[in-house]
Amino acid sequence: MPTVAPLDLEGHCVAAAWLGGVPHFALADGSVHRLDNGHKSVEAHDGLLAAVPTEDGRQLVTGGEDGRVCLVSADGTVAEVAKVGRKWMNAVAAGPRGAVAFASGRTAWVKLPDGSLKEIAHPRSVEGIAFAPKGLRIAVARYNGATLHFPAAAGKPVELEWAGAHTAATFSPDGNFLVTAMQENALHGWKLADGKHMRMAGYPAKVKSMSWSAKGRWLASSGAPAAICWPFLTKDGPIGKAPVELGTRGDAMVTAVACHTTDDIVAIGYADGMVLAGRIADQKEVLLRRAGKGAVTSMAWDAEGRRIAFGTETGDCGVIDVAG
Repeated sequence: MPTVAPLDLEGHCVAAAWLGGVPHFALADGSVHRLDNGHKSVEAHDGLLAAVPTEDGRQLVTGGEDGRVCLVSADGTVAEVAKVGRKWMNAVAAGPRGAVAFASGRTAWVKLPDGSLKEIAHPRSVEGIAFAPKGLRIAVARYNGATLHFPAAAGKPVELEWAGAHTAATFSPDGNFLVTAMQENALHGWKLADGKHMRMAGYPAKVKSMSWSAKGRWLASSGAPAAICWPFLTKDGPIGKAPVELGTRGDAMVTAVACHTTDDIVAIGYADGMVLAGRIADQKEVLLRRAGKGAVTSMAWDAEGRRIAFGTETGDCGVIDVAG
């Protein structure tokens, strides 16, 4: 039976992550908490808006309401990457060789591996940002589509158009697809080789959480009373295919998803704080945590795929040991 080690904090958890085997919880007030031989915390920002782990899993990239972008290490060290006035840093991304991207308003910046800072202006506000898995390439989610940039090279960006507001972006692990979350309760995707569109609609709520399975065969998403898992098993991805629905509950919406590190298993967090694990192959489910005080906002598996760090909108966070 799975066991839960709770960590009761005050406030909205923006991101739960593992740094060097230590669970971290970044809160909207700007504090980052960790369970490392006891509860410890550090003040990273005056108001936190976004946080993601670096590719090597050793640091957390954070963006704040104070216009700063920082790297938080597993020992609690906070290093400032950039400060851009009093702009709100509403999106951050971590890339290869220590590259970091962040956005505020209509501008995206990329801190390149050589330490130089590249500024990229856009005609509309940048809502989401993501690095491709291969090469130094970023995608920016914007109004009416997404834009692909090679920030270290000269040349025109690639514009991917689709009407509506796009709020987040993610590349498939093989780099063949780009998927965006939309304001209008849908996902949209592009097959990058030929620009083919993938419409992934029918959600009753906005998709706020997306997670790729370890081999990139599935994209799990929130925004429905089940985790909606789209198949990317063939060269055309989910075009013409129905998704697998995992952990269907009529009484609570899925608010966060996190795919296992090696297996096609999804941790599913709900609006009432419950957490389930579902296996895509046969839709088998295991209860990991009973309902709590607030909606699950973020989850992350550790490197071994045995423990899950989770956070909620009310601050009741913790670690689930799946093996018990």
